[in-house]
Amino acid sequence: MNKPVSPTSSLSLKLPTANGGLETYRLAASRTFPAKLEGALNRVAFSAAHVVADPRADVDPWLTAAIDWDKTIAFREHVWDLGLGVAEAMDTAQRGMGLDWATSLELTQRSVKAATARGNALVFSGAGTDHLAVEDAKSIDDVIRAYEEQVAAVEKAGGRIILMASRALAKLGKGAEDYARVYDRVLSQVREPVIIHWLGDMFDPALSGYWGTADLDRAMDTAVAIVNANAAKVDGVKVSLLDKQREIDMRRRLDPRVKMYTGDDFNYAELIAGDDKGFSHALLGIFDAIAPAASYALSRLAAGDAAGFHDVLGPTVPLSRHIFKAPTRFYKTGIVFMAYLNGHQDHFTMVGGQESARSTLHLAELFRLADQAGLLADPELATQRMQAILTTRGIDA
Repeated sequence: MNKPVSPTSSLSLKLPTANGGLETYRLAASRTFPAKLEGALNRVAFSAAHVVADPRADVDPWLTAAIDWDKTIAFREHVWDLGLGVAEAMDTAQRGMGLDWATSLELTQRSVKAATARGNALVFSGAGTDHLAVEDAKSIDDVIRAYEEQVAAVEKAGGRIILMASRALAKLGKGAEDYARVYDRVLSQVREPVIIHWLGDMFDPALSGYWGTADLDRAMDTAVAIVNANAAKVDGVKVSLLDKQREIDMRRRLDPRVKMYTGDDFNYAELIAGDDKGFSHALLGIFDAIAPAASYALSRLAAGDAAGFHDVLGPTVPLSRHIFKAPTRFYKTGIVFMAYLNGHQDHFTMVGGQESARSTLHLAELFRLADQAGLLADPELATQRMQAILTTRGIDA
């Protein structure tokens, strides 16, 4: 199913190069992947999902998020068809970078409703403190109340919780005791076990020093202690530090009841495959862009075909490292560009105007890497759309 359909491609276009010139790029042999999951999975795998902006809305994009709800939910249906879960209203949906709490809650409500209609498809949704402006947060009690408000709202919608990192807590928390106080209190009240998200400051600079220290070894000590003390209330931990060894070290220290969900968009293939001491499940932004390949690779792994798993997922890693390169917080631009290339939306417009956050050279290299990994679902359409973007940006061969 995943083998090249032809040894070469007749498609080509001129792409910009780093020296200011243009080169003729001929597309590689395409690959095809099933549109729906075939077989079973032995890893729990979530795609953090993007939102589709409404380009027709009369709003100021930097100030107001306008969402095309039909296209946004349709993309989640695509993810569920592939046997993946949806991690909703997270940073991949531009939470805190164009998507406010009110819109995030509506997104959660709509997504949970759609999941329920499918027979309870897998969806967990982000609950944090982002409706509390950091400058308005004066005490740890303010942080606790903000978490409680969002947790209650997501649970009222019928949702499961991903407990997001808090910018307000990063500002106010002075040490391990403050973090333990917040997490112990919030976790004591949740209806069902949650996923705790440790988001590194490469994704959000405002989270620098999370867990009360800039020392990552001490931060991990604090995080592990809090999680293990509340293991009955924690489904798993998503670690987004882009540090393979730290994730492995933390995975080995967790209570056996607690899953490790890799959030490492640089090293996910080997972390999911695991070693003789364990493996990571997945909760990844890159799975939004590579969902068909991810689903098929995971099905091969579950079938005992490790070589097939690496054959499919391995070539996606260079693309992911490019999309998530520093400044990492702008990775959402690449995720949405992939959705545009692959026909999941008809435009390259983002909430917050974030389509401008990456250069034309960056997008051109993304196109090359996506093609080389066999990730362009319809290479002819993708080529037409890449050319349209180049023309819009003043590069018209």
